[in-house]
Amino acid sequence: MTRPVEHRAHFDFSLTFANGGGMSGEGFRLDIPSADLGQAEIANLLVRHLGLALVQDVQLRDLRLVEEPHRGSRGVETAAATERRIIDLSHPIEAGLVTYPGLPAPIITPHLTREDSRQKYAPGTEFAMDIITMIGNTGTYLDAPFHRYPEGGDLAALRLDTLVDLPAEVFHLHDAWATERRGIGAATLADRDLAGTAVLLDTGWSRHFGTPAYGRGAPFITEEGARHLVDAGVALVGIDSLNIDDTESGGERPAHSILLARGVHVVEHLTNLAEVPPRGARFTAAPPAVRGFGTFPVRAFATLGGDR
Repeated sequence: MTRPVEHRAHFDFSLTFANGGGMSGEGFRLDIPSADLGQAEIANLLVRHLGLALVQDVQLRDLRLVEEPHRGSRGVETAAATERRIIDLSHPIEAGLVTYPGLPAPIITPHLTREDSRQKYAPGTEFAMDIITMIGNTGTYLDAPFHRYPEGGDLAALRLDTLVDLPAEVFHLHDAWATERRGIGAATLADRDLAGTAVLLDTGWSRHFGTPAYGRGAPFITEEGARHLVDAGVALVGIDSLNIDDTESGGERPAHSILLARGVHVVEHLTNLAEVPPRGARFTAAPPAVRGFGTFPVRAFATLGGDR
């Protein structure tokens, strides 16, 4: 099942208010439910998206309708999926995988080979048992409060209702940041009601995963952005990047510190987020219940449509 074709309108605009004053914008981009809309309908969607009152007149200029995935404009709902679809958001783990530069890669060795097992079981019956040695920060993984704070809850303390089937709010940010401005701040995340949700940040950085480029210039959440998410009451924050913090600015980790102090789970190194619509999906990322451990890989996925 493929994702439905979506469209956005690109334009400049100016508008006036019935009680005086006005505003304008250049290079504005707006989700639209169909490519068949006229200027008046798009102007109304713009007013709804901006949440404006007492608008008298709207003028659009240089209007272009482009086939492009929705970014979550208010007033335009993504079409609900009628067929159940599960989108895998995790990187596979294999021997030698480099997740985070400088951390050890996993090592997989046999404990019992199939050949040796034939001597232990009935004819035609064989098993393989293997040992994996890896750091918890491998592949797509979740940080529990214990990762940052000694008194914080470990993996075994996490409630499943904070990890499973969470409403997902996906921010598609491929065209919203640049190398010289890598931080994702509060203003970028301020246009939605995020209480109780899994906020997933789709920066497109996962395309570099497993290469040297992944470790340099990665996007992250600013301290201001992290405080906004905590104040908004989110349950979990995920990103498809090297780290939720800026690892190139020294040893401080404000996003981890702020989020984990309030029990907000952190999932790093996600992938395939471009396949998930801005709203309407459910997100799951549950690690094993390991006592005295703060970070472990998850099989993260989003569910769309059907009976969840």
